[in-house]
Amino acid sequence: MRLRSFKSFPFLIILIIIKILTFYYASRLFSGLIQTNIEDKLMLPPVSKSPKKHLSELVTVIIRDFELHENDVTLTSYSFINTFATMHVVIMYDELPYPPLDVTLTNNTLPYIKFVKLSPELKTSYIDQYSVSDIRSKYVLFVPDSTRITSRQSLQSMVNAIVKFPRSIVVAAVKNNKNTLECLRMSINIREWTLKYDLMKSMVCDAVSGKHVILLETTTLRMLSNAFLMPFPHSLYLQTAALKIKVNIIKGAFFHEGKPIFRSHHAQWRQNQVQAERLKQLYNTFKIKQVVRETGITEWYGCTKETSRCFGTILDSMPSYLYEKKWTPPCCLSNLRKTAKHLFSILDETGIRYWLEAGSLLGAMRNGDILPWDHDVDVGFIREDQDRCSWLKMAKTKPVIDSKGFLWEKATEGNFYRVHFSKTNRIFVNLFPFYSKNGTMSKDSWYTSHKNMEFPEHFLHPMSSIDFIGRTVPSPNNIRDFLELKFGKGSIETPEYPNPRKLKFP
Repeated sequence: MRLRSFKSFPFLIILIIIKILTFYYASRLFSGLIQTNIEDKLMLPPVSKSPKKHLSELVTVIIRDFELHENDVTLTSYSFINTFATMHVVIMYDELPYPPLDVTLTNNTLPYIKFVKLSPELKTSYIDQYSVSDIRSKYVLFVPDSTRITSRQSLQSMVNAIVKFPRSIVVAAVKNNKNTLECLRMSINIREWTLKYDLMKSMVCDAVSGKHVILLETTTLRMLSNAFLMPFPHSLYLQTAALKIKVNIIKGAFFHEGKPIFRSHHAQWRQNQVQAERLKQLYNTFKIKQVVRETGITEWYGCTKETSRCFGTILDSMPSYLYEKKWTPPCCLSNLRKTAKHLFSILDETGIRYWLEAGSLLGAMRNGDILPWDHDVDVGFIREDQDRCSWLKMAKTKPVIDSKGFLWEKATEGNFYRVHFSKTNRIFVNLFPFYSKNGTMSKDSWYTSHKNMEFPEHFLHPMSSIDFIGRTVPSPNNIRDFLELKFGKGSIETPEYPNPRKLKFP
């Protein structure tokens, strides 16, 4: 009997082990069902089992900033392909590169290098055009021409930084002897058509000057109205600054200079000309008329004496820009000031008695300048003095251009005159003749929408003066009473547009 019990002992052990395992797996299954049920009730997302993505999957390289006539795109592309074998490189251009880019597409590189023509073609549908939605990676890396990556760590540092500062832009310098990055603030005033740059002593700003590599989230790229406009990266920063997206300059991540390009004086001159024309087109696209650089230099991209003014025919005294919730373009204001100063000088020389009128006097009272939404300057003068000025005398019968290129003519709307900035640019100053009649300064029939109504003669006896557009000009006395007679009480403190009911501003 003892021997039989001993022989059955292993069987009992195996049976016990089987029961333990059965109980273990049953409990695991039961607890798993309970956990699944809890997660379903709490609507918890399932735990991701996918492995961490490599940099080549996270980032798409875009080469946009290069010239067709001289570039280093081939070796710049290979630099990233050699460092990250499966990284996608997109080469974007407006015109077919000629001479052709010497990028040999082998079986290894064919899936990873793509050429994209951005300009539309007659036989290519919009759907077939390349767009931001074609980018599948989480980030895009804009690489300037003639750049080399020599370390994976540089790109990894940029990715780490953008993870820390989401919905931002991260930049790293391209090292060379002359390159220093400068942090810039961009102040964009859409209402006033202006852009102003300021230097910042910071590592966080709106834009960066100097050669650098740019990393941003693809979702940020999709927020931009036209992400690939030239010149690049000026266009990018203009759009991101308008959206209040900040740029972070990071230390410890560097890229290196590639093959030298634009070494000759002619090549540099040609490149400067191309960039200047692109900037002009860029600012025209986004309706920027005045740019103040960080150096303090002002650049004008609006109308000139040789071009038309920035707005067309005016209806109901309301220029078109007011309906866009904008004020007078700064170039038009500048040209209007030049026209007014020119007229004041001639009236002073010829001895014509004149004074600042209506909305222009209102602007002078408020801030010594033209009202920021006004499109003309109004001047009254004594009608009997008219023939003292030869230009006014000639303008009675036909338009005449004076020695400085300003056009004088009689207005078609009534018995008054206009002095235009030029024959082409019709920004103007109005000249309204008044005469004394029974103690009232009267006028002949003019169009009724203007605020140059008749007024008591005592406002001109004696004359006063006021500062306007950087000089002193004659004005009526008791200016507040004069303006409130024409515009109503409180008009100086709260001026209105000429016909505010036409606008539906929020």
